[in-house]
Amino acid sequence: MKRGSKLSGVLHILLHMAEQTSPITSEDLSRIMATNPVVIRRTMAGLRERGYVQSEKGHGGGWTLSCDPSKLTLRDIYDALGSPSLLAIGNRTESPGCLVEQAVNAALQQTFKHAEELLLSRFAEITLSNLSADYHARFITRGSSSRCHGAR
Repeated sequence: MKRGSKLSGVLHILLHMAEQTSPITSEDLSRIMATNPVVIRRTMAGLRERGYVQSEKGHGGGWTLSCDPSKLTLRDIYDALGSPSLLAIGNRTESPGCLVEQAVNAALQQTFKHAEELLLSRFAEITLSNLSADYHARFITRGSSSRCHGAR
């Protein structure tokens, strides 16, 4: 089963943006992420609608953060992405006729719901600034050779 990586990718993009003193283009971000600039623009749309990022067209244009990274939580970003599925597991059948499978589904659904609530609660406690601080600590420990390919 494939895991969703959209949240991880967006956090990666936002941290690169937080390190920039000037706008960063979709093309530059696409090189960092090894994807197409169109994918970057589509991914950023929900964040722009929420006011977390902004973009300027033309020479000198690109993407910038438009909010305080110390107030932007992983939960905010998760919600802006449309609240993608958090768990890669589920029930074998959603509407089983078998009473055994109904009991299994009920137990799993309750557990999944609890796990998602805990995860979302933790997302609300972690800010973009927290991730940036962790990046900076790692950068100091490992040195400049740890930069991403394509990063400016």
